[in-house]
Amino acid sequence: MSVCSTILAMVVFALTLVAAKATIGADILFVERTEARLLEYPTQITQNIMPKMIHSHNDYWRDVPLLTALSYGVASVEADVSLYNGTLYIGHENAALTSDRTLDSLYIQPLLKILTEVNPQNAFTVNSTSPNGVFDTASGLPLQLLIDVKTDGVEALPFILKAFQPLREAGYLTTYANGTLITSAITVVGTGNSPLEQVKALSPRDYFFDAPLTQLTDPSLNTTWDPSLSPLASTDYGTAVGWNGIGTISDEQKANITKFVGDAHALGITARFWDTPAWPIYARENIWKALLEGGADWLNADDLAAASSF
Repeated sequence: MSVCSTILAMVVFALTLVAAKATIGADILFVERTEARLLEYPTQITQNIMPKMIHSHNDYWRDVPLLTALSYGVASVEADVSLYNGTLYIGHENAALTSDRTLDSLYIQPLLKILTEVNPQNAFTVNSTSPNGVFDTASGLPLQLLIDVKTDGVEALPFILKAFQPLREAGYLTTYANGTLITSAITVVGTGNSPLEQVKALSPRDYFFDAPLTQLTDPSLNTTWDPSLSPLASTDYGTAVGWNGIGTISDEQKANITKFVGDAHALGITARFWDTPAWPIYARENIWKALLEGGADWLNADDLAAASSF
């Protein structure tokens, strides 16, 4: 037998051994190629994504609003809303507005599509008492959607409430009615120019108010803060804390974090500090660490990849 024939025979023999060897990798490949239907299920749009207490600041700046945040497991997103001629447009300032980018097109309809997919109507779900949320790994966790009203809040509120009607009709909105708070797939919280007195007057209420974190114990506001009105309280980090993340945080600055967070938690409300410094990176991460150690619930983030891996 020639050398070439010998080598060829050895190669064939080796390949035969490899083909005959059972491995989990081979089984996975086989199932993927031949039994794809076994790998599909209705709620898998966020398969293997673990939700995280991260707030996507100005979420509409993402390449793909909403969906990019969900891909990182972000459990709170923010949309800046401006009312013009009866339409709610999305954008940080007037120059950023376009006719195509609306609250309905970027958030309402995508959320309705996702929630319809993860809440199939069939024999398995006929007795379900509450809808699934957007996260496959935590279906009972609501997605928090902040509506930052940029134009007149009193004028905009009726249009905002009307915009959420498709999600309301499907039972996907967290709602306070008849003295009971019923959590659902989406919790909508108004911030910016959202009008407090008009939100307080809503009954039933499925549009909540972002409370002032540093004024929760201020009697002059004449407001009883609790999750039925405000599941979230927020404040400007610079004003409330002020540490730039460089050097050592002072005892007074630490105390401010724990005091304001403690005020919120005593009322059953989550706490968020916005406009945290984004650079230098090491300073940003020092601030994130201090906030989490102080009990803050939400990391306010622009860099979702960094926050999700923090």
